[in-house]
Amino acid sequence: MAVYKIFPEKDATIYSQYPSMNTGLDAILEASTYIADTIPHVSRYLIKFSTEEIVDVINNKVNNSSSTIYLNNRMALLEGLNLEKKLYIYPISGSWGMGTGQFGDSPLVTNGVSWGWSDYFGSNTWQTGSYPTYVTGSYTSSLEGGGTWYTGSNLGLDIVHTQSFTYSDEKDINVDVTNTIHTWYSYSLNSGNGVENQGFLIKQQSSDEFVRSVNNTTYMRYFSIDTNTIYPPSLEFRWDDYSFNTGSSTNSIITTPSSYISIYNNNAEYYMDSISKFRIAVIPKNQIRTFITASNYETNYYLPEDVSLYAVKDTMTNEYVIEFDNDYTKISADDTSSYFILYMNGLEPYRDYTVVIKTQVDGTTKIFDEDIRFKIIK
Repeated sequence: MAVYKIFPEKDATIYSQYPSMNTGLDAILEASTYIADTIPHVSRYLIKFSTEEIVDVINNKVNNSSSTIYLNNRMALLEGLNLEKKLYIYPISGSWGMGTGQFGDSPLVTNGVSWGWSDYFGSNTWQTGSYPTYVTGSYTSSLEGGGTWYTGSNLGLDIVHTQSFTYSDEKDINVDVTNTIHTWYSYSLNSGNGVENQGFLIKQQSSDEFVRSVNNTTYMRYFSIDTNTIYPPSLEFRWDDYSFNTGSSTNSIITTPSSYISIYNNNAEYYMDSISKFRIAVIPKNQIRTFITASNYETNYYLPEDVSLYAVKDTMTNEYVIEFDNDYTKISADDTSSYFILYMNGLEPYRDYTVVIKTQVDGTTKIFDEDIRFKIIK
């Protein structure tokens, strides 16, 4: 199974309270509702991934396999969630400029997208009427702007994506946006089909925006591409590259939960754009550990078929950056060993990562956290 991530080329938040303010270099993205000086205000954010990168992943990585594509965005702060909230993720209509501003700059930086302007203050205003087919926007008469977005396309796909939040729900954004990516990909091949990739606009549902009630004040803040953390937004492609074909190998499948596991071809350091096939050595604990090098693992076993998974976590924070997934992180096998393929591009540089293995043996679910580490370098 395969997981491949790409990161945004630009993002920014737009605020109705500050119609000309640009926040293109802010570390935070925000989709909030709030009241300032008795006036209800909202913020929405825009995020765009490179068309060239999307096309490259689909053509050269996924390579005609059926993939599911997720927009991931880690939450930085949540305040005021006393009711169920829903975020809407729309494809943006119209180009926009990122700019170099940050929230609270004094004087305000106005050289990029804002509530009132798509490029920079004094350039192109966001359209507020006479929309093209499938395009709309939403604003108040005194606060014109706020972006424009698609609600459909000539491909007939549902490209309005949502995620609901209650107090007990996961607060990070993890939304299947496959349909929108397909419309962008189609447009890149033939501009008469689909819609052009201008990124996503993320906002709270319209019925919660511009409501004059403190009970409706909800701050939803997420990390941007300019974060100094390990949590930048990403577009995550997941597809099935699983294969279990041991060929002429005479090695057996492990049958005891009490085993040793290692990755015998771990190079310890990998460049960001590298792709590595991690080969797994497995032996029962009642045998001598003989898999330290590639020439010394003749007693290697296979992990069980169809139930063995890998995950990757950040060693320092102990948080998973690739989680166990029954569909997309299965461990394959060939005539040499069990293995999985890891794309390093989705991992932050100069950090240590740990591989964790999960499998089922003799009715027992076993997790192997054997301190198998590696680092990403540039």
